[in-house]
Amino acid sequence: MLSVLICDDSMVARKQVAKCLPQDLDVNIHFAKHGEEALDAIASGKGQLLLLDLNMPVMDGYETLKNIQDHELSVKTIVISGDIQPEAAERVANLGALDFIKKPVNAEELSEKLTEHGFLCDEPQIDEALDELPEEIRDCYQEISNVAMGQAGDHLARIMNVFVELPIPNVNLIEVSELHMMLSDIDSHESISGVCQGFLGDGISGEALCILSDSSFTDIARILQVNEHMDDQMQLELLMDAASLLIGTCLRGIANQLDMHFRQGHPVVLGQHQSVDELIKSNKSAWKKTLAIELSYGLEGFNVQCDLVLLFTEESMDMMNSKLSHLLED
Repeated sequence: MLSVLICDDSMVARKQVAKCLPQDLDVNIHFAKHGEEALDAIASGKGQLLLLDLNMPVMDGYETLKNIQDHELSVKTIVISGDIQPEAAERVANLGALDFIKKPVNAEELSEKLTEHGFLCDEPQIDEALDELPEEIRDCYQEISNVAMGQAGDHLARIMNVFVELPIPNVNLIEVSELHMMLSDIDSHESISGVCQGFLGDGISGEALCILSDSSFTDIARILQVNEHMDDQMQLELLMDAASLLIGTCLRGIANQLDMHFRQGHPVVLGQHQSVDELIKSNKSAWKKTLAIELSYGLEGFNVQCDLVLLFTEESMDMMNSKLSHLLED
């Protein structure tokens, strides 16, 4: 399924572009009113194809294309604009746009452009490439995850003065709807709390979920020598601190091995004292498939269970595979 992001400050224009998309195209349509909204949507995995206006408030189309180019975001862009100056088409081409369509757009011209640039292929390559995760690729992801997990564990151990138990990273290519299966180590009858944080950089993007079982807070309070009552606010502060430490350290560890840098979004609380299914349902990713890496942390001698799940969009895998190719060389 093709994920299409339509970015225009005019509601009428957004609806018109959506109506011009081929009726038989298997597509998820998302909307943005300006460039900043578009970049946030792309960071969350919404948009393999961006249909972009130029003249918009907050962030115009030129600035949006510049951001996409600078951060090597994994999205293809076709500009749809009423600015018909020859220089406008030249400028957007230099900023990486695939093509330029003059407003008002019509269905026939849009269909021609989509066909020309390979979006109307009968057999989309991206889904074929992701049907399976080859064992050697899985090993690469597992190795870089293992290194990053160790760095985060070391950081946690030094701060809390404990021994951190590190399991083998669990790496799978899954349907997003099957995400709850990645959390099999958590008792389905136990309530949990979780934080989500988006990240992107160099054509790679995704989300990180940090999930802490509610029963862990009692022992965490003991470790940190917190004597007062552990109310919801204090538990939330501990959860946010743990998420910031683990997510930040793990992403830096992976980024360093990929010779890149991740830009992290603002952390979002998914919920407190919920079941696994309730928590995952609140994380409404638009992706069909995801590379999911689960890292389960425990503290020796304490009843503490913290799961960190890194979710990479399917569009990110080509870039990641390219950056990891040196690990497969003989």
